This record gives sequence, structure tokens and C-alpha cells, in this order.
Amino acid sequence: MFKKTAFLFPGQGAQYPLMALDFLEEGSGETERLFGLASEIMSMDMKAFLRDSDRETLKRTDMSQPAITLANLVPAAFLAGRGVRPALCAGFSLGEYAALAVSGVIGDEDCFRLVKARGEAMQEAADRSGGGMAAVLGLSPEKVEALIAEWKIPGLYPANFNSPKQVVVSGTAEALAEAEGRFRESGVRRFVRLEVAGPFHSPLIACAAEQFRPALDAVPFRDPSVPLYSNVTGRRVESGKEAKELALRQITSPVRWTEEEAAMTAEGVDAAFETGPGKTLTGLWKDAAAVPCHPAGTVSDIKIVLEEKHAVEE
Repeated sequence: MFKKTAFLFPGQGAQYPLMALDFLEEGSGETERLFGLASEIMSMDMKAFLRDSDRETLKRTDMSQPAITLANLVPAAFLAGRGVRPALCAGFSLGEYAALAVSGVIGDEDCFRLVKARGEAMQEAADRSGGGMAAVLGLSPEKVEALIAEWKIPGLYPANFNSPKQVVVSGTAEALAEAEGRFRESGVRRFVRLEVAGPFHSPLIACAAEQFRPALDAVPFRDPSVPLYSNVTGRRVESGKEAKELALRQITSPVRWTEEEAAMTAEGVDAAFETGPGKTLTGLWKDAAAVPCHPAGTVSDIKIVLEEKHAVEE
């Protein structure tokens, strides 16, 4: 157990008030450093923000992206301080930026600068687009992709390939309304509108990618020191140059999470940690992978896992 672990970092939608604050109570210097760095770059006290914000405030893309990134990096540092480091890294959508930092491609400071710029660009694009996202439950990714290609509904795109039985689509309001009826006729179990700011991971927010490009160009990307997997390709990232190119494409490209899970499992991973808030990726991993995934977004989550690890070792 824990011989070859993957760290999985969640994206938008995982956030909740008070997240990551329990790590501050542990008195870790690394936690204090990350909170201080995020506060400096955001020009606000992130401890106070996470303590006082409600769910509606945290849903804003420009606010949630830096906050979730902080809540992803803190437990990863906490685990590292206790001798648990990843053999592989991957992040879902926004979570890929924490994976870039933990895999050594970018520094923590640049990570926060990038997610701040990315969040602002995506919020602006979402305000313009008026579209949204919906989860299609009960059809395979291959079937959903084939139906979208067949129907050719203007403004409808596959956005997230989450699991063998869940795909998220992005679209204009009109496209999602038409798609709901068609998917139900095709036997979909559920069509669930998501509470997100816009039609992310689709060409409908191409303006966000262009707005984000100068911030991305200004940051040096190094080759991964820990194997890193890409949302855009579903495969391992081979170089810093490739990682930077994929970071721009990721804004408008589907998240191929099922392919990432398969690629990591094929590398012999024996356990995964959802290193950030919530348990969404834990559930998706269980749908696709034969090895366990452990929630690791709170101090209590991590202590439970470490106790199990020590018990096995003894």
C-alpha cells in the first residue's frame, strides 16, 4: 500500500466555505507560507476570505480558482511533510495547476499568478457567453460523443469525460435545451444542469484563452520532475514546452479524465489521494480504477489514511 501513489487535484465545484483552514490549526510552516503567498498575490487575506465567504461568493470563477488551488496545494504539502509524496500527478480542469506545481513544472508563486489570471479571464468569458454545462448520466462517453457528432446542434460540445457513465456537455442556453430533449429520447438516465458560471472547456469561451495567453507566456515551464498527466490528451506530459502548450488548449478542450485514470492505472499505481476539497474525484476513480482512492482534503482525512498506512506497515 502506498508504494506508488497518485495525487489527484479537484477543480471548480469542489469548493466550500472554511476549506483548508483546519490545516492552519496544525501549525505547519508550509501551510502558513502557502496562505501568505496566495494572500499576497490575491491582495486579500485568504484566511479571512475562506472563513467569511458563503457558497455564492465561492462559486465565482475569479474567486474560486485561487481559493481551490490553495486548498489543493496545502494538503499536498501536509502529506509531503509526513513522508507521502506522489509518484504521479493529475488535476481535473483547474486542479491541473496544482498538479503542475507539485510535479515541479511551475513554482507555487507562478501557480497562484496563473490561476488568478485564468479565473479572471474565464469569469469575463462566462459573463459574455450566457451558456452553461450539464451532466449526462447513464450513457457511455463514446455514445455521448457519437450523438453530439450526429445531431450537430449548434453550440453544443462534449466538455468533461468524467467516468464510464458520466459525461458533461457545454453549450449555449438554446443548445442545452435542445440537447436535453434529445438525450432523454436516447435513453439517458439523467440530464443535470450544473451550477457553473459558463460553458467551460468548449470553443464558446475561446476569448478567455486569448486573454490568458500573455500571463501564460510570462511564466517559465520546466520539465516535470514527477510524472504529470494532461486533461487535453489523457496522456503523460513529456516536457515543460508541451505542458505550456496544453495549458492554453485546456481552456477550450474537453477534460479526458477517464483516459488519464486509465493511463495512471497502467503505470502500476496502487493508491490515489484526492488532494483537495471534496470527494468528487474519489467517486469518479472508483467508477474506473481497481485500486483505492482516498479523500485527503482535510487534516482528519489524512490522519485516517496515515493511521491505516502505519497499521499495514506494522
